[in-house]
Amino acid sequence: MVDKSEKFNWLVRVGDFSRAVLYFVLGLLALTSAGAISQGSDGIFKAVEEFPAGTALLWVLVVGLTAYALFRFASPLFDIENNGSDKKGWGKRLGHAGSGIAHLALAWTGYKVATGSPSGGSGASGAAAGVLSVEFGGVVLGLLGVAFFLAAVNQADKAISGKFMHRISARAPDSTRWLGGAGFAARSVVYVVIGWSLVQAGFLSSGPSQVKTLGEAVASLAGTGWLFTLTAAGLILFGLFSLILARYRIIPEIDSDQGVPKFRAA
Repeated sequence: MVDKSEKFNWLVRVGDFSRAVLYFVLGLLALTSAGAISQGSDGIFKAVEEFPAGTALLWVLVVGLTAYALFRFASPLFDIENNGSDKKGWGKRLGHAGSGIAHLALAWTGYKVATGSPSGGSGASGAAAGVLSVEFGGVVLGLLGVAFFLAAVNQADKAISGKFMHRISARAPDSTRWLGGAGFAARSVVYVVIGWSLVQAGFLSSGPSQVKTLGEAVASLAGTGWLFTLTAAGLILFGLFSLILARYRIIPEIDSDQGVPKFRAA
């Protein structure tokens, strides 16, 4: 049994704040600096480092993204959102675990930028090459791509249904619904791009260079005109939405004895 504490609450809120900064900067760079966004996640964190007090903010992001990852890992471990243990429930919980892994990877990238450690220049391509080098590695990458497609469908469903509002306090601003809807729609587009890059590398033998990080996925949309502009703007709005989450998210109990979390009605 793990008891929820005020420290846990603050860690989750710092995590949401970190995600807010990350997506706001990602969308802003997409609209204003194609060179930076094409560097992938490294470019995002390097841009943050150039802000006033950027080094301190960068360390906040490292801690916050790690904290958010731990919060997501609490879903498969403790089922804090009461998703259940049937196929659908475990699907959601494993999706949260995947989110935890993704945010840990982002935290690690931020840490390398903050400490001035060399990135090795390989990024996602290097990791994909490592996976492809083992037996059935292509299948693993391909299935990961399919998982991103499913995640994209989930993001689109949230954008349309607005069911994410169940986990936000009724005191949140009235704009929360449309900010979240636009943000989740933008993330759905990005997830499709990342998923397709993984399917190409894994199932279509296009090579590890096809695999895209968050920033690279957005940069690859640059030639699509209105789709690129709407996606970049949506990511900025998702950053603002995450900032609202940092204040108004309803954080469920980790203690399993507390029972079903009391999320609000839509």
